[in-house]
Amino acid sequence: MATVAATVAAAGERLAAGGVPSDEAPGDAEVLARHVLGWDLTRYVLSRREEAPPAFASRYDALIARRLAREPVSQIVGVREFWGLEFEVTRDVLTPRPETELIVEEAIAAFPDRRPPDLVAGVSIVDVGTGSGCLAIALATEFPSAEIIATDISEAALAVAQRNARRHGVNNRIAFVHCDLLPSMPAVDLIVSNPPYIPRCDAASLAPEVRDFEPDVALFADEDGLHFYRRLFEEGGRNQLRPGGRLIVELGYDQRGRVADLAARYRWRVLKVREDVQGIPRVMVLAC
Repeated sequence: MATVAATVAAAGERLAAGGVPSDEAPGDAEVLARHVLGWDLTRYVLSRREEAPPAFASRYDALIARRLAREPVSQIVGVREFWGLEFEVTRDVLTPRPETELIVEEAIAAFPDRRPPDLVAGVSIVDVGTGSGCLAIALATEFPSAEIIATDISEAALAVAQRNARRHGVNNRIAFVHCDLLPSMPAVDLIVSNPPYIPRCDAASLAPEVRDFEPDVALFADEDGLHFYRRLFEEGGRNQLRPGGRLIVELGYDQRGRVADLAARYRWRVLKVREDVQGIPRVMVLAC
C-alpha cells in the first residue's frame, strides 16, 4: 500500500496535468490530504511516510476530482486562513486573500495609539462589502475597543460573516448591516473596503476558480471596474469621516492611476499606496 506522501505526490501531479497551476498543485494536494485525514501540519510532517489508512484513498480521490473541476480548495475544505485566523468560506463570499491583509496593516499604521484594550476612545470602523467578515473581524482583534459596522448587499454573505464573528468571539462588537455600500451612520474614523473592481469585460480571462465559483456581486463592477470607487469617494467624504479619518481600499492590478485620478476629482488625497509581494499596487490609503 502506498504511503500518504506518495499518494499526495501523485495527486499533485494529476492536478498539475489537469490544469491546476503548477505552483499551486502540490500544496493543494497536501491541504486536501490533511483535510481528509484530520491532521494538522505537524502531524502530517511526522506521519506522511506511513501507509495511508484504508478509507483514505476513496475520500481523497473525490476531493481531488473536485479540485480538477477547478473548485477552489477553500470551498472544498470550507475554510481559509486570514490574519492568522480561520474563516468559514462558501460560494457566497470571496475567499480571503493574503494581499487584503495589507488593509489591516495600514489600519494599524494609521491609528497606532488606538489599540490598547483599556482605551475608552477606540477607533470607529466601517467595513464596506464585508463578505466573509475577514477585515472586520481581523480589525476587531487588533482594535479591542473599536466600534465596527460591517455592511454587505448580500444577506447570504452577512450570514457567513456573522458565523465567523461568533467563531472568533467578536460578534458582540460588530454590527452587521444589510445595505448597498454605506449605512446611515455618524462620522467614523476609518472606512475599509475590498470592493468589486473587475471590469465585466474581463470575466472570460479570470481563472475558473474565481469566475465559476466566487460570487459575481463581489467581483464585478461595470465596464471599467471603477463604479464602487466612485461611490465610495462620493458618499464617504467629510460627512462620513471624522477629522484625521482614513479610507483604505484594495485595488485591481492595473488601477492605481485611474483610482488616484478619480480620488482627486472628488477631492480626496492619496496618502500611501502599498504593493503586494508581486510588486502590484494593491492598497490605497486616502484622506479627505
